[in-house]
Amino acid sequence: MALTLGDLTVGDSGTITGFASNHRTYRRKLLTMGMTPGTTFKVCRVAPLGDPIELELRGFQLSLRREEARIVEVSQ
Repeated sequence: MALTLGDLTVGDSGTITGFASNHRTYRRKLLTMGMTPGTTFKVCRVAPLGDPIELELRGFQLSLRREEARIVEVSQ
């Protein structure tokens, strides 16, 4: 099983490697937001109840729900 953004904790960083194949419409939205394969990121914060998570990538912060973050496959 591939490692996803939803599996990471605060302070973790890595590179986006791809997306789960069964979420094509949401994949398009993530690509539009700059989450392309090869992009590096860092997990900055996680809300007290674990959802959403805040990422820093391409010089800006982006918040995603943990369920949505599990679509993004990453490497550390």
